Amino acid sequence: MKHYAGLDVSMKETSVCIVDETGAVCREMKVISHPDDLARVLQNPAWQIDRIGLEAGPLSQWLFSGLAEAGLPAICIETRHAKAFLKAQVNKTDRNDARGIAQMMRVNLFRPVHAKTLTNQRRRALLTARRLLQEKAIAIENDIRGLLRNFGLKVGVVGTAGFDARIRDLVDDKPELGEIMTPLLAARQKLRETFMELHRKLLLIARDDAVCRRLMTIPGVGPVTSLAFISMIDAPARFANSRAVGPALGLTPTLHQSGESHRVGRISLCGDGMVRSLLYEAAQVMLSRVKTWSWLKTWAMNVAKRRGRQKAIVALARRLAVIMHRMWSDGTEFRWTRENATPTAA
Repeated sequence: MKHYAGLDVSMKETSVCIVDETGAVCREMKVISHPDDLARVLQNPAWQIDRIGLEAGPLSQWLFSGLAEAGLPAICIETRHAKAFLKAQVNKTDRNDARGIAQMMRVNLFRPVHAKTLTNQRRRALLTARRLLQEKAIAIENDIRGLLRNFGLKVGVVGTAGFDARIRDLVDDKPELGEIMTPLLAARQKLRETFMELHRKLLLIARDDAVCRRLMTIPGVGPVTSLAFISMIDAPARFANSRAVGPALGLTPTLHQSGESHRVGRISLCGDGMVRSLLYEAAQVMLSRVKTWSWLKTWAMNVAKRRGRQKAIVALARRLAVIMHRMWSDGTEFRWTRENATPTAA
């Protein structure tokens, strides 16, 4: 008889529920949230486990990889879909959630989520750490501006390199303010230096990656955008076609249809927010800074004339995602003329 397991994961312990083909609960327990401990329980010869389900979450990649290495049929399931299924339960507990996930696996009512490779998980961690340091440095700079503004000192427009000198010049004749600014400037400097260390590491990875170099042939797409896109997609074959990438990144409008009502809303904003924002920035760069014209820029400018600049940027960001996926799948570089453009990307 086949068995199915549901795992409700928390930081310390994981609730495990095992059911048989009829839906009867065979075993319930709590196990330490570690792949080895879970594998030890699930590899018991008493269970012929056909599917093991766990929700996508902070520990899911690590646990999924450990269970897969142990030869167990683990499946990472989509969180929103699981939440909608488990919402039917009156009482929400870890035990009931594990039961619900086990039943989802038994009746095959789940939506699997792709588990990324360890390489792309490390790349994503690098991108996240780099962005975090950048945001903290900018936050300190803005706080310094606000503090000095209270004393009538205006920093004005100044670049990153000249910010430190500008602040010291403003407080040169105000020793008390200088004592306050010095530790803030030191913290900012340390953040900037660490940020540059991670940024240089990112540039080296992009330089040595053939797919990154190919994606960077698109005007407006740099190493950060290309590496973030690759780390998110992980395996291009997991998308049936390139057009499916837009909805996965939340760059397509939401639709609400009921009876005679048919409303098209804003973009869904589902999926990876970092990649979505980077594609939006790349679209802005193409429209405003890239001087060389291409069929893609011409298309986006025509959209801007009809629908407005903001909608054109969003539409261009979605199309960039489609084109980047097609280029990755086909092994081709960006084609500047419409006649040579890939039909799927057009």
